[in-house]
Amino acid sequence: MKIVSEAMNGGMIPDKYGKHGELKDGFGNPCLSVPFKIEDAPAGTVSYALVLDDIDSVPVCGFVWIHWIAANIKSTDIPEGASANADFVQGVNSCFGSNGRENSVGYIGMAPPNEPHVYTLKVYALDCELDLERGFFYNELMHAMEGHVLAVAEAPGTYNN
Repeated sequence: MKIVSEAMNGGMIPDKYGKHGELKDGFGNPCLSVPFKIEDAPAGTVSYALVLDDIDSVPVCGFVWIHWIAANIKSTDIPEGASANADFVQGVNSCFGSNGRENSVGYIGMAPPNEPHVYTLKVYALDCELDLERGFFYNELMHAMEGHVLAVAEAPGTYNN
């Protein structure tokens, strides 16, 4: 399985998907989600889940920053901005601590404060749909996927500060 994306291709993530982009949420955070396609999924795939995170955030805030988590994705073609009109269930991002649960569901764009950061989009092919509701947490996603992951694909990208 592999991820094909103009944004998450191992190079520089286009400005429009992060803090240099024009589209912002009510808190001033970038909110235009990255597009991608899933190719060569294994037989038996029923749905997909995703995690978009920033491990370079650890020295800055003390933990891996979660930019987007979602589950029960049926399509293999996720268009730009899909988080805003999702037909799949989305969990909370790491803005949860400052914006509250309801205001932190879905994609939050890249905004490295100190230097360019590497972001990784991980897509999981699953043999079922997951019993998760809007606003689920990362740990709930990881536990729900246990024993159901058929394949994992990763796509990195770097965003400038």
